[in-house]
Amino acid sequence: MSQPPFRSPERVRPRLARFLAAALLLSAAASGASASGAPAFGAPASGGAAKGAAGAAYAAAHAGDAPGPSFWVDPDTAAAQQVTAWRRQGRSADARLLGRIADRPQAVWLHSPGPGPVVRAATQAASATRHTAVLVAYFIPHRDCGDYSGGGAGTAAEYRRWIDEFAEGIGDRAAYVVVEPDAVAQKIAGCAKADARERYGLLAYAVHRIKARPHAKVYLDAGNAGWIPAESRLVGPLRQSGIARADGFAVNVSNYQTDAVSSAYGHRIAAALGGDKHFVVDSSRNGNGPYTGGGNEAWCNPPGRALGTPPTSSTGDPALDAYLWIKRPGESDGTCRGGPRAGQWWPQYALGLASRARG
Repeated sequence: MSQPPFRSPERVRPRLARFLAAALLLSAAASGASASGAPAFGAPASGGAAKGAAGAAYAAAHAGDAPGPSFWVDPDTAAAQQVTAWRRQGRSADARLLGRIADRPQAVWLHSPGPGPVVRAATQAASATRHTAVLVAYFIPHRDCGDYSGGGAGTAAEYRRWIDEFAEGIGDRAAYVVVEPDAVAQKIAGCAKADARERYGLLAYAVHRIKARPHAKVYLDAGNAGWIPAESRLVGPLRQSGIARADGFAVNVSNYQTDAVSSAYGHRIAAALGGDKHFVVDSSRNGNGPYTGGGNEAWCNPPGRALGTPPTSSTGDPALDAYLWIKRPGESDGTCRGGPRAGQWWPQYALGLASRARG
């Protein structure tokens, strides 16, 4: 049910090269601004450097942020590329709207073999501007139980090697890491393909190895309030999956539950776990809440949805560490309702999300 931005190797290689080039450029612009006063490449459009309506909205959303991590904007998302293309085509109004996505921090999904170079490049680019990268580890065996985003490692041993490389790529740089969206909830819901003992053991291994990095914050995915509404069902699996070592858990990844519902759910899970765990909420597409039609696929490319709260670590809730855009808005949930395959960019859907956003 959670969909990464799948890319072919031919697209990943030039993108990685741009990541690395960006990191080198940004190291010379660590103050966050270029000599001309424009935002440094990859820096969030915030404060006095914000340009245009999207930048102003982002700055307003973050005005008065308490000291805490400021999240990195990937300058090479599909949304950013679409903005550039539409400007060249004279679609300036659409480009401005899409800036509501392109100008904001979004997670980088790692879902293919060899995650180290991409993790390293993203965290280096973020570190060069004193920002924090948000990463998603998404390579568990029997990922998505073989559904729209099926795949992952072929064996437990392969997965452990993959996690070792992922953790090594972070180094001593800051990162927020969401571990394996859907992996726990999907097993609870009845994924027969995955062995519970193996899956929870691999998740615990991932939490342990990534949390060993000195500046990594680790959040184990805990599904969403509409999927496993009885939070007590999550307690045992989360404990077996290493929640004790993690900073907390993530809720609403790739889903549409509102901030209020997701926050209440997070507090209930935390209480059930003993009361000391924090959590993050994916607010990327929850501006209009969940879709009330569509049956079992109400979660898949639902119509009429909107962008939610912009990413921020200033939440006003001591247990809620951040609102994050974990799912990249505008990337398809799967081949439902006329969408492209999971993770592929869908500009028409993205424009709809942006046009309905309240800020």
